[in-house]
Amino acid sequence: MSDETLVVGLVSISDRASGGVYQDQGIPALEEWLRSALTTPLRFETRLIPDERAQIESTLVELVDNARCHLVLTTGGTGPARRDVTPEATLSIATKEMPGFGEQMRQVSLAFVPTAILSRQVAVIRETADHAALVINLPGQPKAIKETLEGLKDADGKQLVGGVFAAVPYCIDLIGGPYAETNDAVCKAFRPKSAIRKKDNA
Repeated sequence: MSDETLVVGLVSISDRASGGVYQDQGIPALEEWLRSALTTPLRFETRLIPDERAQIESTLVELVDNARCHLVLTTGGTGPARRDVTPEATLSIATKEMPGFGEQMRQVSLAFVPTAILSRQVAVIRETADHAALVINLPGQPKAIKETLEGLKDADGKQLVGGVFAAVPYCIDLIGGPYAETNDAVCKAFRPKSAIRKKDNA
């Protein structure tokens, strides 16, 4: 059913990639990971834009309010450099902040690099009269994107540190979006027992 399709906005924020200096890697990495992690019908809305605060803000508003995305993932622009304004733009279009996502992403990244504390990723909810979406800032590198979404596993596949995506499907439930299901081998979504939808055996 079309109303069960999860609409995901993917925004790569990079002066050089948007200017054609090099090939964007963020959007392809996100598409590949999401297709492996989700078993729900998906549709992507992709945007490649420069590190310009006004353009980031208008892009996020357009993806939520007009394209009706349920989830928007950004990549790039979250460091301490002067041109890194993605968190400020994201917070400015928000109706609610979701600080746990940023906290956990930095926790995952700190297992790899001490410079994870320089990352300023945020997550927010944007609500309109009849729609809402979760917006999450992700790191810029494909390897770091996968690590923060999926978490850390040992050699046997046992979860050591939880990735942030495990909480995303239930968050989308709570804000009125479609029921998203995951491929447990990649990322097992967590929901309270009362919120788990029974699978049809028919």
